[in-house]
Amino acid sequence: MDALGGNLKLAPAVSAYCNRRFCCKYCSQCNNSLVSKCLNSPLLASIADFDESKSPSIEQLDALREFAGIAAGASAPESLATLAFLYMCLAISAKYGDVPSVDIVVWSELPTGAGLGSSAAYAVCLAAALLMVCGAISCPLQEGESTARWTEEELTLINSWAFRGERVIHGNPSGVDNAVGTWGGALRYQAGKITPLKRVPTLRILLTNTKVPRSTKVLVAGVKEKILKFPAIMNPVLDSIDAISQECQSVLEAMPANPSPEHYPVLEEFFDINQHHLNVLGVGHPSLDRLCQVTASHSLHSKLTGAGGGGCGITLLPPDTSPLAVEAAKQDLCACGFECWETKIGAPGVTLHSCSSLSAQVLHALTQS
Repeated sequence: MDALGGNLKLAPAVSAYCNRRFCCKYCSQCNNSLVSKCLNSPLLASIADFDESKSPSIEQLDALREFAGIAAGASAPESLATLAFLYMCLAISAKYGDVPSVDIVVWSELPTGAGLGSSAAYAVCLAAALLMVCGAISCPLQEGESTARWTEEELTLINSWAFRGERVIHGNPSGVDNAVGTWGGALRYQAGKITPLKRVPTLRILLTNTKVPRSTKVLVAGVKEKILKFPAIMNPVLDSIDAISQECQSVLEAMPANPSPEHYPVLEEFFDINQHHLNVLGVGHPSLDRLCQVTASHSLHSKLTGAGGGGCGITLLPPDTSPLAVEAAKQDLCACGFECWETKIGAPGVTLHSCSSLSAQVLHALTQS
């Protein structure tokens, strides 16, 4: 139910910013630091025996919570992010040698808990940074370069460790969010299999957060219940969503070689049909209906992204969309109480940046952390 169809996932921009500031308790060389205490504890040995086929054990996570002073059952994003950081730092140290003394600053424009894969973006960047500073992967940035990416083999390693971090946060994730954060572009996810799409374009979108909280678990359970209750009705809907994904994939892969504006009306129709199907499945919400109505009044086409039931929606911005229309749509969406950003999907995956390549906004956020 993500992105343009039922099984396609497109990447937001995900980057590993090269910065060396963080709280002392995460410095592995300080004798009084939290990480140092963990490194010198029996917990490290148990994490070294981590089974990649399983999520971290309850005992391991409870021990980390005790070290970090996180209450049992705490689910705040900051608590889960700290837990994932400690686990990954210790596990990487156990496998590749101690992570050297570093300062880490995390900054993001992605809202948490909105179905945008913010935890996966965090885990991917963290995995890349920790693996690089301990020498498990290279530093690909050469003198004079503003950005660089890792080799395919190194990206595979980053993705595997990011998935471990996601397991700490979510328990049993699919792995698709960390995969698209690692490789970027667009991926097809079906029956547990992740396949990168070839040569996809970068698409401009409006990303709108309705700020309506939702439970993915409840929404998924509702869809399953409908399928079991009305299989003859619901299964064709799912087949149609799958067909939209396949047709969308064909269009996306054709666009780089033939960047015709005629592709965009087709994608807009896919948006509309897919959104109607998702409402039939029961994952729509009045806030998302309102989002679609507002953007339609500006001749723009929108659909939900993520689990639905609120959360976020995306609006396609064809190249010929006037800046005035975009600004008017943003103003009307904000007037509804929504948050709205203009961004791109289909971007490169995890990237190492030199400090000189960062925008003033990002530099300010990092230096003020």
